Amino acid sequence: MGVITYSMEITSAVAPSRMFKALVLESHNILPKIVPEGIKSVEFIEGDGGVGSIKKTNFSESSHIKYTKHKVEALDAGSFYCKYTMIESDIKFDKIDFVTEEVKFVAAGSGCVCKMTSEYHIKEGGELKEEDIKKGKDKAMGLYKAVEEYLVANPDVCA
Repeated sequence: MGVITYSMEITSAVAPSRMFKALVLESHNILPKIVPEGIKSVEFIEGDGGVGSIKKTNFSESSHIKYTKHKVEALDAGSFYCKYTMIESDIKFDKIDFVTEEVKFVAAGSGCVCKMTSEYHIKEGGELKEEDIKKGKDKAMGLYKAVEEYLVANPDVCA
């Protein structure tokens, strides 16, 4: 089994505390409101959002994916850091055992930089193409920007 690591940084005009709250702590409330055409609901299967919790994201009928389940591995609200593992999905992982994501929001001027690192744990004999990783990252970028726009337009949300 091999591991492919992919890192990216996204800048935002929104403070790290608000982005972290919207994308991590309050994602179950915020995301279905902001992108109802993509995310139908987010619910906790186990726990309340802290370490060990399992969160299920249900996607809209038009999506190629119906759901994912993530387990929170580490969470530090004070430093705007979260680590989680995708443990289940309706898409058959024929090449991947699991994916671990680390996200940290760092202050930059009046906004922030989101630093994300993904580790794709590849099954024995499997091969993952960079274009497949890029597709997923492009969708994550779109979600991030939609949340940013919503927070800019609604300065009291996640304040």
